[in-house]
Amino acid sequence: MTVAVVLFTSDLRLHDHPPLRAALAAADEVVPLFVRDPGVRAAGFDAPNRAAFLADCLRDLDASLRRRGGRLVVRTGPVVRETGAVAAECGAAEVHMAAGVSGYARRREERLREDLGRCGVALRVHDAVTTAVAAGAVTPAGSDHYAVFTPYFRRWSQEELRGICPAPRTVRVPDAVRGEPLPSREGLSGLSPGLPAGGETRGRERFARWARSRMPAYEEGHDDLAGDATSRLSPYLHFGALSPVELVRRARSRGGPGAEAFVRQLCWRDFHHQVLAARPEASRRDYRTRHDRWRSGDEAAEDVAAWREGRTGYPVVDAAMRQLLHEGWMHNRARLLAASFLTKTLYVDWRVGARHFLDLLVDGDLVNNQLNWQWIAGTGTDSRPNRVLNPVRQGLRYDPSGAYVRRWVPELEDVDGRNVHAPWRLPKERRAALDYPAPLLDLTEGLVRFQHARGLH
Repeated sequence: MTVAVVLFTSDLRLHDHPPLRAALAAADEVVPLFVRDPGVRAAGFDAPNRAAFLADCLRDLDASLRRRGGRLVVRTGPVVRETGAVAAECGAAEVHMAAGVSGYARRREERLREDLGRCGVALRVHDAVTTAVAAGAVTPAGSDHYAVFTPYFRRWSQEELRGICPAPRTVRVPDAVRGEPLPSREGLSGLSPGLPAGGETRGRERFARWARSRMPAYEEGHDDLAGDATSRLSPYLHFGALSPVELVRRARSRGGPGAEAFVRQLCWRDFHHQVLAARPEASRRDYRTRHDRWRSGDEAAEDVAAWREGRTGYPVVDAAMRQLLHEGWMHNRARLLAASFLTKTLYVDWRVGARHFLDLLVDGDLVNNQLNWQWIAGTGTDSRPNRVLNPVRQGLRYDPSGAYVRRWVPELEDVDGRNVHAPWRLPKERRAALDYPAPLLDLTEGLVRFQHARGLH
């Protein structure tokens, strides 16, 4: 009886799972394994919202496996040690896993290959599992990655995607391999009240509903803050509960401007993966060094606290930050506005904001979180690094009725229409009746400081 191990990481699904299909083809029995890595906790990446969503994903994966005669084996400890132990317990000849792009993921693969190799076990790493196109598969002449999105998108769009693997009908797991009880979100503290439920089943249901009802209008509606027309699939993509390859193929099969715009967003995700694969240090250091003289000290600390709590005095920024606190998620346009305000109006280091987002975002990861922060901060891949998003103008453009602001900033619920984006312009008596702070600073003052610091005068 031959046995293989499938090490699940950021690919918590059964549909379109190349490592699982390869393992099932190579062996009579398969051990689906997930290792709860203390290294993730030590690095501060097991924030409560993600821990809860992960628990949902693991429970859903286990339930799906049990319907097929299998089960998910969960172990706790260093990934290399636990994977090797499981392979030894079941006499596995191969371990299959999805490729990663972060420095941590690559070191993990190297250590696994070395450790398993000493025991005669082969490590099989599969590309295009967590992305639609493998990182490094599309490169420009003379470089190992694309630094600008548009030419990457053109090349990426020409790539032939691999076929979709169907979910297996049967998974036979060796009886002797021990596992631990599945984690649960019950008992976790610090969760956002509006945190969604995780798991492949929920993710597939959400995509099916959204594709039918909202995808056709996605092109014109995805920036509408109050309309909430985005797919909200980013947490499921982050944990691999949905396959990017399958989403791209299904969207393209529907066709239309909305589907094309959705595919473009999925390409942005792949774009960031190929950047980090080539420059893993960009998760903590400027992709493009600018020698920014970021503000620090007590004054900056007070401003950062106000930003985190959603009391900057700029309603659309405060609405964004309060949505993050409540849902563990934020509309993409709102993320850009909140990040621009911190880095270019308050002129605070992007790493401060990125850390706060990672503490709360259910979809927070080193790839998209860090590189999107760098993009808006002007240290990343943005071709216009000095662009500054004006929160009043952006609010008027993407929340013209003020409905998004009033949803998340109830202090302003009685302020009519567009006036909600600049409450300091209301009559003095009206302003005094609002339980809402004055702006932290004038936008012109922030712009002058930013331009001076970057030598743009």
